[in-house]
Amino acid sequence: MPLNGLAAIVTGANQGLGLEIARVYLKAGARVCICARDRAKLAAAKAALDEEFPDDGRVLAAYADVSRPQDCARVVNAAIEAFGAVDVLVNNAGVYGPKGAIEDVDWQEWLRAIEINLYGSILMCRAVVPHMKARRAGKIVQLSGGGATAPLPMLSAYAVSKAAVVRFAETLAEELREFNVQVNAIAPGALNTRLLDEVLEAGPEKVGKRFYERSLKQKAEGGVPLSVGADLAVFLGSPASNGITGKLISAPWDQWQDWPQHAAELAKSDVYTLRRITGRDRGMSWGDK
Repeated sequence: MPLNGLAAIVTGANQGLGLEIARVYLKAGARVCICARDRAKLAAAKAALDEEFPDDGRVLAAYADVSRPQDCARVVNAAIEAFGAVDVLVNNAGVYGPKGAIEDVDWQEWLRAIEINLYGSILMCRAVVPHMKARRAGKIVQLSGGGATAPLPMLSAYAVSKAAVVRFAETLAEELREFNVQVNAIAPGALNTRLLDEVLEAGPEKVGKRFYERSLKQKAEGGVPLSVGADLAVFLGSPASNGITGKLISAPWDQWQDWPQHAAELAKSDVYTLRRITGRDRGMSWGDK
């Protein structure tokens, strides 16, 4: 029960990875406030969690559009009122946004994706950080994605927002280091969720032939299990990850289970972060001094 007695907020938790994170958090002993924009799916998610974890009042559901400051503040206040504190924030809410070349996509849809993916994460942090700083304790877990570490042609809003949320997580980690609040980002791997279905429905003309074919293969092979990213979210929300902050961690590829014994070394290094690659990093002697 690595999260026994802790209270968490999980955004975008009415389906997919967010719902799985909420489920494993409850299994690990936490009290969980789930929030999402779709009221019907949110109610269904709460009912499913209540059925699996009956009677103990550990599940709170709150409607929220995380791109709205007032909604974020309301969710945080509701969780504090219900649970007495918020120990962990998991920023999972996200969308792909419009698919297609930047000059063709609907500009308002492009902006909307930035509002949800980037502003939503920042606004939730703004709402909960004063509480965590006052308690001098807390964990913030940011869900990243493939767009953070590689270009994603035809999915520019998603790629831009995911790179930005990782750099924000790194920056916030430094702001909160002295307050004993750790901030990390998770790359959960290629998941077979509604986002994959959106790509396949859009087709190669909208998302590009290479990405579409890769998505078809992922659909056929099953993708990375949701449990892989959810287990990492439990680790990052638990005391086991104390001292690890400002990192972008791959759920399926990094041996994060062993990281606690290397926490001091991690704190002194820029490994597992977004950084510029110079020519000398790749063995070129002509590109930089």
